[in-house]
Amino acid sequence: MSNRLYLVTGGAGFIGANYVHRLLARGERVVIFDNLSRHGAQFNVAWLQEIFGRDAFTLTVGDLRDADSVTACAREADIVVHLGGQVAVTASVQDPRADFEANALGTLNVLEAARHSGRNPIVLYASTNKVYGALEGVDLVEEATRWRYKDLPDGCSESQPLNFVSPYGCSKGAGDQYVRDYARIYGLRTVVFRQSCIYGPRQFGIDGQGWLAWMMLSALEGRRITIYGDGKQTRDVLYVDDLLDAYDAAVARIDTAAGHVYNLGGGPDNVLAVWAEFGPMLQTLIGRPIEPEYGPWRPGDQRVFCADVSKARRELDWAPSVRIDDGVRRLFAWVKEHQAALAWR
Repeated sequence: MSNRLYLVTGGAGFIGANYVHRLLARGERVVIFDNLSRHGAQFNVAWLQEIFGRDAFTLTVGDLRDADSVTACAREADIVVHLGGQVAVTASVQDPRADFEANALGTLNVLEAARHSGRNPIVLYASTNKVYGALEGVDLVEEATRWRYKDLPDGCSESQPLNFVSPYGCSKGAGDQYVRDYARIYGLRTVVFRQSCIYGPRQFGIDGQGWLAWMMLSALEGRRITIYGDGKQTRDVLYVDDLLDAYDAAVARIDTAAGHVYNLGGGPDNVLAVWAEFGPMLQTLIGRPIEPEYGPWRPGDQRVFCADVSKARRELDWAPSVRIDDGVRRLFAWVKEHQAALAWR
């Protein structure tokens, strides 16, 4: 049994709960730090307690904006996995101050807590592909069901210039750069993951985040689905188990990974148009036609995002293994089984 202590901020969320499950199953010690404000957080905590017992992990209900609380939780941590924060572009536009405090200030509090702990912990940070903005200047080609890059067959690499668009892009981008710089300035063993669309079980999707789960739930409940843009905007999607494999790989290879930034997405083999391609898949799963509404493009929306994951493949010996068809079927089965808990009431 390992004697390492993991602190997982946002550990009651979608990615966090899946990772905590994995960590507990292999005998790691875990502290969850979460304010439980996200719909589904209580369900995820109950799920973990049901499987492993109430005493199998420590749950600290706290706020990332509270530096003292974060410091107390990080004091004994060997590995800090920073997943907590505000997750939706739409919410950031509605309340940019709350978004900044949760994401930028919250990340600084995590870094300072790790720096002052005296344990030189590994710090993994969940950044986002939104730090690249709308990729102005990258030529696109419109095809029958999707947009694609004209000259980037492997996708967008980590060398793509940063271009923060939306308050969410700014707050996550600030955290991204702080985490990177704490490795350079303080020698903290940090790793930044610029994540694409992550999907899988335990995802309590909302309109502004977790779109695959959200559309599945909306279709099951007969609610109207709104597509912002033409529906041919494409994303490379990554199943949550593959993401967690990358986290583990970075920890195992921290001497290589420390101070580095990695794109984590499905890559060119796992690209899906938001409606022109996912829509027919969803209609097949539901067993009936679905007619969405269309709205204007959202500010800063990427017509295409596909991650070049060759750096992670090369340095972490990591690659996506769950293909879209399989992953979507798995998620749909989970959403259908947990429809009552997923729905807002």
